[in-house]
Parts: sequence; structure tokens; C-alpha cells
Amino acid sequence: MKNIVEVQGLTKTYGGVNAVDDVSFTMESGKIYGLLGRNGAGKTTIMHMLTAQMFPTSGKLRVFGEAPYENNRVLSQVCFIKESQKYPDHFRVVDVLELCPVIFPNWDQHFADQLVNDFRLPLKRRIKKLSRGMLSSVGVIIGLASHAPLTIFDEPYLGLDAVARELFYNRLIEDYAEYPRTIVLSTHLIDEVSRILEHVIVIDNGRLILNEDADTIRGQAYSAIGQVEKVESFISGQETIDRKPFGGLLSATVHGSLDPERRKQAELLGLELTPVSLQQLIVHLTKQKSDRKAVDFR
Repeated sequence: MKNIVEVQGLTKTYGGVNAVDDVSFTMESGKIYGLLGRNGAGKTTIMHMLTAQMFPTSGKLRVFGEAPYENNRVLSQVCFIKESQKYPDHFRVVDVLELCPVIFPNWDQHFADQLVNDFRLPLKRRIKKLSRGMLSSVGVIIGLASHAPLTIFDEPYLGLDAVARELFYNRLIEDYAEYPRTIVLSTHLIDEVSRILEHVIVIDNGRLILNEDADTIRGQAYSAIGQVEKVESFISGQETIDRKPFGGLLSATVHGSLDPERRKQAELLGLELTPVSLQQLIVHLTKQKSDRKAVDFR
């Protein structure tokens, strides 16, 4: 697949502090990415640099093979939707949507109309009068109907209730199947989006700590629970990413896959094995020290 985004040694410094610290990754065409991490990890700074809203301090950055800054060939192929999206106060919803065909060459008006109905959006209402959920719906509709070859969502759906978020995920999957493109989801709602992610990039303290296909990650960590001495025996020599003692028991989260022999050993020791969700795994990883090396799941 062709690389849509190429980042090498990307660094952004504020007052001597590296908000983004020597980050390198690529994004391919026709793939859904999760750009994940804690608040202040550097995710939004990376997205601002990808969309030419901020200059890097150092490193190389290419989008569609070119530098994005003051480059309409590149920026016309990008749609960046963020939670703090600003619109002129006097604009109504319909005014915003009428501008979109001018901004986005691949704009799908029919799909936009369907989404307006799906999200029950009042077209004649002024933007400044919208509830947080309705404002989030505006961003979601623009991002989906833009059909931009690179579409980035920076948590614009936080204002949506659970039903509306599920509607967003379903419409995204359905439309992506018909019109494949590179989609980036940056979110704290990791468990909700984990089923649709094809590749996961995790940033912590400005550094890249995970960069793997989602299928590679799934099933690559588990928790073993039981008596302390038996768990300690079972995990001996394994990479443990979390330990939680309670009473005379221990829960240990192990980075690694479970083969039949290991499962049999756990059964003989009377241990309970539980899978670790993508969200749990990322929580464990981002609790580690920021100077850790990127995790390799292969």
C-alpha cells in the first residue's frame, strides 16, 4: 500500500520541553488508525503538524508525498475534525454544510443529507445555539461526508450520547467499506473503537511507545490471577506489565500470547486467565516510565 503520511524524527519543543519527541511512523492508504494516548501525550500536537496548523521544531513530515505547509494540493485532500472546532457565530448549520463542497473536492451531498437525518440535526439553527452533542454531530457529518483521502477525527464525538456514538461508528464502517480512505481516530473511548481499528499508534509523554497492526496486538496480553506463589511461578521469565496484589492473591498482566502448554500449566496451578482489552493494555503501557522503548508485539 502507498504511504499517505510519512513522519521521521518529528519533534516539537515548547520552552525547552519536547511535546513531541523524535516520533517516526507511516500511515498507509485505505486503513483505519487509532492515535491513542493520555491527555497531554502529544497526540493533538502531531495532528496539528500533519494538517499544517503547526510547524515542527525538527524532523521530516510528508503528507501525500509533500510538505503540507501552504500546499493546497495536500490540504484539499485532508479533513481534520476536532472537538474544539470553531465556526462563525452567525452561521447556521446549513451555512456550514453549504461551504463544504467548496472545501472538500470529494464531498458527498447525498450522504451528508442522510447523516443530517440520522443525527436529527436542525439545519436552520445557529451554530452558537447548538448543544454540545449537536455541535459534535456537525463535525461528524463533515468528517464522514467529506470523503477526504486523509480524514482525522480528534475526539469530536465526545459530546454524543452512546446511541449517537454507535451510529457514528456504524456509518463510518459502512461508508469506509464503500469508499476506502485513511481515517485517524484519536480518542479516549478505546474500547468503543477497538473493533474498527486496523492499526494502533500510542503516544506517551511525546514519545512513540506502540506502533502495530491491531490484529497483532489482540490476544498478545493476558492476566493471571491466583495465589501469590503460584502466579509468581507461572510468570517467572515472562514480561510482566502490571501487578496487583490483593489479600493473599496476585493479578499479573503478562505481555505475551498463550499457547496450549501455558494454558495447561495455568490450569494445573489453579490460576484464572483473563484476556486484556486494548484499552486495558494501553492503560498498562502508559503507566510505565516515559523513557521505555517502543513495545514490539511481533
